[in-house]
Amino acid sequence: MVNTKVNLSGMEMDNPIVPASGTFGYGYEFADLYDINILGSFSFKGTTLEPRFGNPTPRIAETPMGMINAVGLQNPGVDKVISEELPKLRKVFRKKVIANISGFCVEEYVECCKKIDKEEQVGIIEINISCPNVHGGGMALGTSPEMAAEITRAVKAVTSKPVYIKLTPNVTSIVPIAKACEEAGADGISLCNTFLGMRIDLKTRKPIIANKMGGFSGPAIFPQALRLVYQVYEAVSIPIMGIGGVATAEDVIEMMLAGATAVQVGAQNLVDPYVCRDIIEDLPRVMEKYGITNLSDIIGGAHNG
Repeated sequence: MVNTKVNLSGMEMDNPIVPASGTFGYGYEFADLYDINILGSFSFKGTTLEPRFGNPTPRIAETPMGMINAVGLQNPGVDKVISEELPKLRKVFRKKVIANISGFCVEEYVECCKKIDKEEQVGIIEINISCPNVHGGGMALGTSPEMAAEITRAVKAVTSKPVYIKLTPNVTSIVPIAKACEEAGADGISLCNTFLGMRIDLKTRKPIIANKMGGFSGPAIFPQALRLVYQVYEAVSIPIMGIGGVATAEDVIEMMLAGATAVQVGAQNLVDPYVCRDIIEDLPRVMEKYGITNLSDIIGGAHNG
């Protein structure tokens, strides 16, 4: 009998599988497909202080082994998330959820975190300073160690829950930013968000996405995301949620060996809405195949050689 449980900053999880923000809505949308309580947790749709319609269409472009999106943080705003979305979620999900929070300045992050911190169902707050699809916020705030640290300190001052900072891979070196977040009080790191990419329509000779560029995700980015998790694990002592191209139980094991305590599944949810369920069901088989009894024992195992 294998043990798939992990502990993420005090949040006991039946397994490390976490659908990533922006790919799982507010959870209840998937509840008609399978019992989402089998998930370790999930990170709900990126939420901002004010409602956002998002970017103009078209917002999606397909690529081999992945996709490019420029949705632009479309959401109803934090007040409606609290008053409408979370009550719907409570009817179908009994576990703690991860609240993904974004903003365009420090004050917006602070105000959102103050509000969401009061919600009992929220177990972890994930601060998104890495979205490549908005102007003046998101990734623009996450490419500087100083700014990342400033946001970390500000939200930690107004929250009682663990705070994870979601970092962008679109930097020369991610390690100084991760270390700055840790020194500023972050409880964990989520990485990585999408890589910046684009596609051009050969008939129109113009970018397919109205925003011209967007976030590149899917299995094609897995080796790059894995490398970032490995590098950051060696630089910080706080937990990591590994994200990027995960599609199988084997990918989950690989991410954990690189240093992830939990593993988020993103774009693959849009290809196969049952993928998280299938990964969870397949984990025991893969663990037995590789002689793993307790999943938590392998975290960072690739660094022991």
